[in-house]
Amino acid sequence: MTKLPLLPFLLLLLLCLASLTTGEIKKLKISSDPRAMILFERFGFTHTGQASITVSSVSVISTLATPDPSRLGFFLLSEEALIQVLLELQQNPTFCVLDSKFINLLFTFRDLSPPPHSSFNRSYPVTSPNEYSLFFANCAPESKVSMDVRTELYNLDNQVKDYLSAGLTQLPSLYFIFSFVYVGFLGLWLSVCLKNKKSVHRIHMLMAALVVMKALNMIFAAEDKHYVKVTGTAHGWDVLFYFFQSIRVVLLFTVIVLIGTGWSFLKPFLQEREKKVLMIVIPLQVLANLASIVIGETGPFIRDWVTWNQVFLIVDIICCCAIIFPIVWSIRSLRETSKTDGKAARNLSKLTLFRQFYIVVIGYLYFTRIVVFALRTIAAYRYQWVAYAAEEIASLAFYIVMFYMFRPEEKNEYFVLDEEEEEAAELALRDEEFEL
Repeated sequence: MTKLPLLPFLLLLLLCLASLTTGEIKKLKISSDPRAMILFERFGFTHTGQASITVSSVSVISTLATPDPSRLGFFLLSEEALIQVLLELQQNPTFCVLDSKFINLLFTFRDLSPPPHSSFNRSYPVTSPNEYSLFFANCAPESKVSMDVRTELYNLDNQVKDYLSAGLTQLPSLYFIFSFVYVGFLGLWLSVCLKNKKSVHRIHMLMAALVVMKALNMIFAAEDKHYVKVTGTAHGWDVLFYFFQSIRVVLLFTVIVLIGTGWSFLKPFLQEREKKVLMIVIPLQVLANLASIVIGETGPFIRDWVTWNQVFLIVDIICCCAIIFPIVWSIRSLRETSKTDGKAARNLSKLTLFRQFYIVVIGYLYFTRIVVFALRTIAAYRYQWVAYAAEEIASLAFYIVMFYMFRPEEKNEYFVLDEEEEEAAELALRDEEFEL
């Protein structure tokens, strides 16, 4: 039974999920793959774009008659042409996408050299600037394909190859700028800590370590993208990038949880339920980073690529929800304490602090998970870097606000006990506005 009726669903799904892929030299091995469509990568071409494809060791096995080689081949598909192709497939489920007039057909297996070589190598200029997806289509029923594929997508900038998509070529400079910003941020934070040594707690040292990891993450992200841009491969910089990114993300969620519990500066210990949150969040973040590495390094051509995307999405949502609970628990605990300890003004200031922190965390998660995704979806392919810039600006703003709110200070305005405001504070604590 042919798998062609699944083409509209697969085509739309894979294109939607491919927003994270970037252009570079890729060597892939396809083994006994029965899929009707395989998405290799997505790339934004300028008027000097080139697509070079090499296939070798090709073999097609079918349980039916010998497959027609013209029914298997590679093509480029622009986002604008996607709707037209979907309409064609909807009108005729057995329609072969290789026959569509809306695709840019590169070659079919009819162009391969005869066995035993069964190979092909050619470069194609992209005459119409746009963002294209490189697909392989298998319209031969009940057939499985094996082959080695090498893809090289790039734009020529003054006769120099640029392997980053047209909308991402600014990323190396962007990440370098933010790495310097975080180095300066670290110096400022350390000077604040040295100025207020008596008020420095363990959480402040952990926050300093977080800034160090973020700065290193930005430095190696810049190096990673720079080498991909210039050479088409990361030359090992991707290993350092993923390493520091994993530590940074785990440390960020840990710091948010610890601050939310009031650990170190409000109380020197963690309750059992708070320990359980950390024991859940940290392993899940490790899993999320593993999924992120698989998504980033393999690309959509692997069969489990969609599954890894789903794993990353689900785990990220769980972690984002989990880190909210300690903040809510701290707010409720402070409300209960305020009824018995007679320090209404002090408790009111703490409640104000944690309620503001709750709002800041929610805003940060909403912007980086939803708004940034929307920007990547609606932005023109030449301006995809704007979404990355917005994400980094939001992260920097979150760091600045969080570090300012919980900075070491002997006379922190949030914790000053003002006897004159005690009565007003007691009335405020009875107000339901602090209920979440």
